[in-house]
Amino acid sequence: QPFNHATQAQRQPGSSFKPLLYSAALEQGFAPATVVDDAPFVGANGWAPQNSDGQFDGPITLRQALARSKNLVSIRVAQQVGTGAAREWAGRFGLDAAQQPDNLTLALGAGSATPLQMAQAYAVFANGGHRVMPVVIERITDANGKLLFEAPAAPPLGEANRVIPERNAFVMRSLLNDVTRVGTAARAQAQLRRPDVYGKTGTTNDAVDAWFAGFQ
Repeated sequence: QPFNHATQAQRQPGSSFKPLLYSAALEQGFAPATVVDDAPFVGANGWAPQNSDGQFDGPITLRQALARSKNLVSIRVAQQVGTGAAREWAGRFGLDAAQQPDNLTLALGAGSATPLQMAQAYAVFANGGHRVMPVVIERITDANGKLLFEAPAAPPLGEANRVIPERNAFVMRSLLNDVTRVGTAARAQAQLRRPDVYGKTGTTNDAVDAWFAGFQ
């Protein structure tokens, strides 16, 4: 049987999961200017996660932390939000909540998702908080242009398919734009020469998986 990596490959999203956690935090009273300590952390069984840059920057804002993908800040955010609430919130975006760990490794994207699920999740931010089911094949025609198949039209955006508040999506777009402007994905805006790029990088241990999830 053919294996479709876009729709079937369950991979660790790494730091590309963090915007879903930050979105959950916004609903619990966090703001882009909320200050969280980027300091060493030791968890259960001696778990001592590090930042990818190997640096600890002390108290920094949520906006700065996401732009620079600070793991220790994300862990402390997950502690405040609660892993159960964060998993439920990720489910709103189309991820399988059961595939996300019920511990603080959740903050580092240690769960699993398919590339199509991640595209659907980020589309929620792009669509102002509405979840839209992705279409893999839109239309099939034969050699003469005769229509053989056409996917059903997507339902109009409305409260029936809203999964997060519009204000939440608005703030998250601002944060994701900073990631591509001055953060870990700054090359995206610089090389494309367009300011309307929003997204987040993500890598897993030993760069087994490397992600850029985003939209424009």
